[in-house]
Amino acid sequence: MKRAIVATAASAVVWGTAHFVTGRRVTGALLLTLQLSLVVGLVLLAWPLRDTATEWFVQTRWLDALRWGIVVLGAVWAAVIIRSYQLVSPGRPVLVALVVALCLVVVAPLAYAVELTRVSHDLVTDVFAKDTGKNPFRGMSRVNLLLIGADAAPSRPGVRTDSMTVASVDTRSGVTTLFSLPRNLEDVPMPTPVSKAAFPDGFKGDGVGTPGLLNEVFQWAEDHPEIVPGVADGKRGPALLKGAVSEVLGLQVDYYVMVDMAGFAELVDAVGGVRVNVAEELVYGKQSQGRIPAGDQILSGEQALWFGRTRTNSDDYHRMSRQKCLLYALSQQADPGTLLTRFHGIAGATKRAVSTDLPQNALPVLIRLSKKMRGKDVQSVQFVPPLINTGYPDWELIRTTVTETLAGSGTPGPSATAARPDIAMSPASASGATPTASAETAEEKGKPDSLAAKCA
Repeated sequence: MKRAIVATAASAVVWGTAHFVTGRRVTGALLLTLQLSLVVGLVLLAWPLRDTATEWFVQTRWLDALRWGIVVLGAVWAAVIIRSYQLVSPGRPVLVALVVALCLVVVAPLAYAVELTRVSHDLVTDVFAKDTGKNPFRGMSRVNLLLIGADAAPSRPGVRTDSMTVASVDTRSGVTTLFSLPRNLEDVPMPTPVSKAAFPDGFKGDGVGTPGLLNEVFQWAEDHPEIVPGVADGKRGPALLKGAVSEVLGLQVDYYVMVDMAGFAELVDAVGGVRVNVAEELVYGKQSQGRIPAGDQILSGEQALWFGRTRTNSDDYHRMSRQKCLLYALSQQADPGTLLTRFHGIAGATKRAVSTDLPQNALPVLIRLSKKMRGKDVQSVQFVPPLINTGYPDWELIRTTVTETLAGSGTPGPSATAARPDIAMSPASASGATPTASAETAEEKGKPDSLAAKCA
């Protein structure tokens, strides 16, 4: 009995042990050689490919190959254990429990790995656009991604894009600058001949009933198919908003990523909360019943949602700053261990919360780009009062600020500032905020902030 137990257990670790014990040396040698070949092959592959291995997990063909490879490995391993038991302990059913336990020990983690590959495959195919068959960033020195925070509520129709930030990434260095636009920006220039004909003086919405703000462009395009001809439902909004933001910033927006705010809360819960520095106590809720204390806090999904949403005792522009700090904190804290252990929940929340037009074959390139970004500070510019007046925006000033920021200056040129001497004392914006700062403060506002320092 002891000999049978030891030989069976040893065979689960070193293939062919039971075969050697029972005199089947050729078969034992073949099994041991196969196992050593697999181990050595994996080690030799893992070391040179360690920097690119993560890219495999976002490519469906590699995920499929890995899944079937794991299935075959599990089947072979279980077969070795079962055959080893048959060789060393015929007629001893009492050891069946040991064999079952050994098979479970071996197969269970492999089954979990198979499930992870399945979930990863579904995540890639469900969230991202179809593979284009070529590198979508080839020849591009800069990639501009529009990050949208969408707020859809049962009490009101449609989607309001209340958070709009363009992440401009230098593909060579990984240096990233964020340009944030307020939701209440008015008279936004339209990007296409059809939309320009409809709004020659900038976006006005549906007339008197709507103020014609930037956060209405998305839903307006969805509700008016004729303004974005030939584009399917669900894609008209992103297409027109990308074009409008491109016109405002003077940057070509390449892709968008939109996160539903309610789904964002679910995503935060899936990763176990997010740690942020709350500068001052925040009040939230319809009856102001919620409180987020000042200081270093780990926020739940609901708290994180309100941290980025509330305007109680605040305004749109402070909210924009908090939203960027929230995203920055989440990106910094998404460690591999958390992603692995909570992957099911994270993947499910991501599928429900995120939509994008990034193609699947852009993911490996983005992973390589993210490695270049690692360790580098993220700069941020917010186009808010007193830098601009949201009711009467100076488009030339915005574009000049973007150009000079990306060139490394970050300060609006004298001519751009002089073009609007009234910029600091302009009428109240659509949000109700009345800028009162000096022109010098407006100039300072055009300089990029360090998110690491601002959100510390």
